[in-house]
Amino acid sequence: MRRALTQGFSTFLRRRRVKQHFERRALPGVPVTGAKAKPPTATGPGAPGQAHGEALGQELLAAAREEPAAALLRLQSRADGLDATEAASRLARDGPNEVAHEKPLPGWLHLWRCYLNPFNLLLTALAVLSFVSADAKATVVIVVMVGLSTVIRFVQEGRSHRAAESLRAMVSNTATVFRRAAAATPAAVVNPANPKHEPQEIPLRELVAGDVVALSAGDMIPADCRVLTARDLFVAQAAMTGESLPVEKFAQAGPEGTTSTGPLEQRTLVFMGTNVVSGTATALVVATGSRSYFGTLAASATAVEAAPNAFQAGVNSVSWLLIRFALVMVPIVFLVNGFTKGDWLQAFLFALSVAVGLTPEMLPMIVTSTLAKGAVLLSRRQVVVKRLDAIQNFGAMDILCTDKTGTLTQDRIALARHADAWGQDSDEVLNFAFLNSF
Repeated sequence: MRRALTQGFSTFLRRRRVKQHFERRALPGVPVTGAKAKPPTATGPGAPGQAHGEALGQELLAAAREEPAAALLRLQSRADGLDATEAASRLARDGPNEVAHEKPLPGWLHLWRCYLNPFNLLLTALAVLSFVSADAKATVVIVVMVGLSTVIRFVQEGRSHRAAESLRAMVSNTATVFRRAAAATPAAVVNPANPKHEPQEIPLRELVAGDVVALSAGDMIPADCRVLTARDLFVAQAAMTGESLPVEKFAQAGPEGTTSTGPLEQRTLVFMGTNVVSGTATALVVATGSRSYFGTLAASATAVEAAPNAFQAGVNSVSWLLIRFALVMVPIVFLVNGFTKGDWLQAFLFALSVAVGLTPEMLPMIVTSTLAKGAVLLSRRQVVVKRLDAIQNFGAMDILCTDKTGTLTQDRIALARHADAWGQDSDEVLNFAFLNSF
């Protein structure tokens, strides 16, 4: 009986494999709590927004489900690529093929950010009070401590940002595209399998929608593309989907009724941020830069304001503690001294001196110099620290848990054990796991 069931199930699997995927459906009676992969959306300044995400998803799905010739016609392109004039026009219209990233702040704004923290503001207020009370020494000491703390942070973070920009400039990425020298017979349709022009290398940032790119093993996908021709093309999408195994891509869409609803599941689409494992292909660029699927994700990430980290929260907590302590002690000292001595002006000046004495003026300088020393030590180990606060955050970390296979972890699954409910090794469990993997 068991053998008959196994053979029947194996036959069923072989039939389903004709469609290249064993579809996972929800169990009967179990409500579906999630949806298929949808184009990401984002809100906030500079983010693409929900309308852009929906438009991107519709454009990708339309390109995936239509024939290669129709996709070329819709993007006003040809299988032998765009001509140089049209490519330059589209580059000027759409902008470079670059994903939005955090840009360095202007010098004056960076200096203001380095100064702007509750402790520096508290010391500045005390410096003003010391100046009003004619305490020149205290004023000079406080101003020097605040100034040195701000300048050290500004200089160290500026060096790190310049080092990071230099590293980014050293990386020269190119794409292999088909470009025509001049516009010729725009209405002509060229066989996608036999483009007439030799491919050429161009900087990745100059890629535009409508370009036809050549892909081979080891290449990074330069933009969101629709496959025109493919020969044993396998793409690693672990960075986008978490799939541990490469996915085969084709030039033709699947049979009617077998196409998936999510862009990432389309067999005719390849995405920026993934790479070719094996095979060769030509592909039509559909979306570039911040308009790509990966660019939309990056834009949504950079649009979110960073919450205060543990280090900043600790500094804020100490600052507010000192402020509360001063608000309690200064009035008490002022009233006691005024009533006992009768000289209210001297009582006020003495209360201000108490407030200055309660505040550790050297603390910002010590904290900043310590973090700067840590950044220098890390730089000797080829580590660039763009924000000094990050040093304390990593130092305070006990356990790092990450998701998304293929980013920080390896895109490879290893089987450690196959045990039953009693913790004993069981081949039957392994067999069931094998069947469940289809």
